[in-house]
Amino acid sequence: MRLRLGAMVMALAMGFGLLTLRVGQVQVLSADRLEALGEDQRVRTLELPAERGSIFDRNGRELALSLRQQTVWANPRVISDPFGMAKTLAPVIGVDEDKLVERLSRDAAFVYLARKVDDRVAEQVKNLKLPGIDLLPEPERFLPAGTLASSVIGQVGIDNEGLSGLESQFNSRLAGEPGTLVSERDPRGRPIPGGERAFRPSEAGTDLVLTLDRSLQHQTEKALASQILSSNADGGTAIVMEVGTGEVLALANLARAGADAPDGAPPVGPARANRAVTTVHEPGSVNKMITVAAALEEGLVSPSTELLVPDRLLVADHVFSDHDPHPTTNWSVTEIMAQSSNIGAIKLGQQLGKERLDSYLRQFGFGAPTGLDFPGESAGLLLEPDNYSGTSLATISLGQGIAVTAMQMLTAYNTVANGGEYVAPKLVRATVEPDGAINPTPDSARRRVVSPRVAEQVSAMLVEVVQRGTGELAAVEGYTVAGKTGTARKPRDGARGYEAGAYVASFAGFVPAESPGLTAIVLLDEPKPIYGGVVAAPVFAEVVRYALRLFRIPPPATAT
Repeated sequence: MRLRLGAMVMALAMGFGLLTLRVGQVQVLSADRLEALGEDQRVRTLELPAERGSIFDRNGRELALSLRQQTVWANPRVISDPFGMAKTLAPVIGVDEDKLVERLSRDAAFVYLARKVDDRVAEQVKNLKLPGIDLLPEPERFLPAGTLASSVIGQVGIDNEGLSGLESQFNSRLAGEPGTLVSERDPRGRPIPGGERAFRPSEAGTDLVLTLDRSLQHQTEKALASQILSSNADGGTAIVMEVGTGEVLALANLARAGADAPDGAPPVGPARANRAVTTVHEPGSVNKMITVAAALEEGLVSPSTELLVPDRLLVADHVFSDHDPHPTTNWSVTEIMAQSSNIGAIKLGQQLGKERLDSYLRQFGFGAPTGLDFPGESAGLLLEPDNYSGTSLATISLGQGIAVTAMQMLTAYNTVANGGEYVAPKLVRATVEPDGAINPTPDSARRRVVSPRVAEQVSAMLVEVVQRGTGELAAVEGYTVAGKTGTARKPRDGARGYEAGAYVASFAGFVPAESPGLTAIVLLDEPKPIYGGVVAAPVFAEVVRYALRLFRIPPPATAT
């Protein structure tokens, strides 16, 4: 009996000892970990998405805005039958049943089941009153004007982050600050009376007011799409700018639908990228304006200076020619511009020399970003003079051997329209804070490139191009148009030389020539026919004709 009693006492002592050790471990050594585990099981923190800032045109019309949609979510820890729940939910929210089973079986207190469903689906889910299934409001991005200017605006991901375009560039301002909701719940997901609860509201993002005009943007895309179809082009770009401010009033990037386009897709739609600033091309004859302006500014020639111009010219190891054969003749600088003479441009470039020509190209904005800071913007391709080959001076003088964006070329022409002063392009007019405070963006950077006198002379030459030269189809009734055509070959991808039969056709100019208000450029990728004066100039005329009426720009009294 004494032995049994002693053994029992020892066993009890050991048991109490082990219990004491366990209590010590739980209450002392593991207290923090177990407290955190219990809190994790009871306390749930939900992130409340912020309302993304809207994007408006210059007149306050919506281009992109966020609307509240409902997201279906679940707490798998309170769901006892994932298979039955999935079978009930799958046909309602349109998610595969097997995927729902996997999500509902996770060891987690929160899983998404269907993001941003429409109101009808949300109401059906609500009426099911399923335990552990709930709704969470989330903002969804909508484009009230459809795909209008979509390559400029960009895209937003499922988690409300900007993926491209202005949505990406200004994401930190547009996104706002998410809020949080902290609540304490029992194992069945029900709120615990008197439990922990904290709420921090989200802060809405900042709105953007663009320089674009929605009406002009629509008309520009319409005119460009029509010409892409008519000329069987691969795509095109068109930009309209306000001369004095550099504000971009319309910016269209369109592409012909590919073979992989979904059924019912339009034959021409928005390009995936803002090609006006991200894609470069050889400018061709529109670049001759810079060569002429530089020669005038340097005092090498005047508009009436005559040069002996053959139709062919040997430079280093290459023979250059004008588009149309002609006898060797004396052409004034104005006639060289009007006839778009390659040989005349080369002779002016040779007088300038490579250092001075390069300097003017850079002053007009080539070889550097425009200052828009648009995602993926290209600085273009411009050789350093030390790297010129024997033919580089000749090719660059007539617009080959360099690469520019459409926006760079537009700002070059806008420099002449603006009296010889470069003004950087601008896409955002103002930001609007959630409290309604309006913050105008700074004025565009400016710099003098050529004198007002030279700008006036070049403008008069560009008028000759439209009235008696290659740009006659750019004329607008009642107004004097100044501009230049371009037809440039497309370089091969990853190889020397040019693609056979592949051209970029363009027209750049401004109106009214006497007192410019609008500058515009139109590019068409691989059109047929290939000539800028035939396919790009008519689009220019149609777009600026509409813009002149829209902005009520009257023709000067001297216009013809």
